[in-house]
Amino acid sequence: MARTKGSDSKLTELRIRKVALNLFSQYGYAAVSMRKIASKADLQVGALYLYTPNKQTLLFNLLKTHMDSLLKNWVVENIETAPDKRLKIFTKFHIRFHINRVEYVNISYNELKNLTEENFEHVNSLRSEYEKSLEEILTFGRDQGYFDIKDVKLTALAIIAMLNGVLKWYRTDGRLSLCDVEEIYSEMAYKSVMVVDN
Repeated sequence: MARTKGSDSKLTELRIRKVALNLFSQYGYAAVSMRKIASKADLQVGALYLYTPNKQTLLFNLLKTHMDSLLKNWVVENIETAPDKRLKIFTKFHIRFHINRVEYVNISYNELKNLTEENFEHVNSLRSEYEKSLEEILTFGRDQGYFDIKDVKLTALAIIAMLNGVLKWYRTDGRLSLCDVEEIYSEMAYKSVMVVDN
């Protein structure tokens, strides 16, 4: 079969992104040089610059790609239903989407500070858009009498932090299946905001 024109270039670009993601996640952006990325990607340093102008662009593209994918997939999941069910849908989606993207999560939280001001504002706006979708669920649920919430923004951040905790300890060969974990965490998230009858 004839090789598709440009296929090698695309594969090389994907390899560079994968290597950069792994190195940024493992060692931190500041500790990783373009020379290190080139070496791990089996490229000469000069060849690396044919695919990316600098390390900053690599970091920005990784973070933007992750957030774009997150928002796109959440739109598909975000069906219209009762607030309590929507909250559970969100919690299950968040865990399921991120469980195999731990390196992306690491750099999303640890390396934002290393973006230029313009790049930071762009990525942070995407991040805020995702967080706002949870805030809208919580606000709607509170206004409809489903939830008892004093501060919607703080509650949204607390729920996301709780869900991200799963990524640190979950193992596929562990005691609980991913479905079990999703179900338990979605119930915990709901119970943390539900109205309790006196």
